[in-house]
Amino acid sequence: MAEKAEAKVAPNTEGPNNQKKAGEPPRRAIAEWTVTILLLLFGITTLVQAFVIPTGSMEDSLLIGDHLLVDKLAYSPEGPVSKYLLPYEKPKHGDIIVFRYPADITQTFVKRTIGVPGDRIKIVNQVVYRNEIPLKEPYVYHKSGMMDPYRDNFPSEPPPYTYDPARDPLLRDMLEHHVVNGEVVVPPGCYFAMGDNRDNSLDSRYWGFVPLDNIIGKPLLIYWSYDATTEQLTDASVGATVGHIEDLFLHFFTRTRWNRTFKILRGFPDKDLPKAAATPGTNQPGVSTPAPAGVPPN
Repeated sequence: MAEKAEAKVAPNTEGPNNQKKAGEPPRRAIAEWTVTILLLLFGITTLVQAFVIPTGSMEDSLLIGDHLLVDKLAYSPEGPVSKYLLPYEKPKHGDIIVFRYPADITQTFVKRTIGVPGDRIKIVNQVVYRNEIPLKEPYVYHKSGMMDPYRDNFPSEPPPYTYDPARDPLLRDMLEHHVVNGEVVVPPGCYFAMGDNRDNSLDSRYWGFVPLDNIIGKPLLIYWSYDATTEQLTDASVGATVGHIEDLFLHFFTRTRWNRTFKILRGFPDKDLPKAAATPGTNQPGVSTPAPAGVPPN
């Protein structure tokens, strides 16, 4: 009891330079660390967001199992003061964007910006034309070896296999109200986005435009990449989760793609596109004899 009492009165009898004792209860340190951790967590959730790539729609730019950090400030609405302090911008041609899927905002998608407000977009034999200029896109892959009359010659009448009750109203609105002279015209406040794996990407060709308000941000870097399957990353059942944890435990070092760890991600601006105009149907690898396609992309 004496020691406790002495500890209470000691700060009042000692000089100000001697009040901080080694044995003093670390309340201040705990409080400081608590505030620091809270600020860090606030900063992480406010400034960046972790995101994992579950499908191959952005191959080979982004692979299944790539874990990204997403810059949430890049496309944020400008404030009266913050617009002078923070690097706000609008999505540009070639930017990779992370956004809430317009047909179901509980899902998060990642695609590349192809059209910005006012752009006129069409696809002829797999070649994207923007404002009547054919694009030679070095990041694009055609892996199916088949030509699809709707996917590869757009806009046109969508086949039955593309129908989905959630996205069909958005698709119909685009095709019925935003097509002029055979080209999709991107409306104000919206963007036309496509996956780099053009034969297997559920993108603006199937559900219309991405509203600016749906855009979460743009990827900064790949902080970890693990060779996993879509099923492992999307199946939330207990059995699948346990199996994925077991797989990580057994194969973490061998299936981690170390060469992709901490890889910086950048867009592909217009100035970096090859200058030579593409010849329709010949500018991309993997193009072969036209064949019917009956499976919707993921």
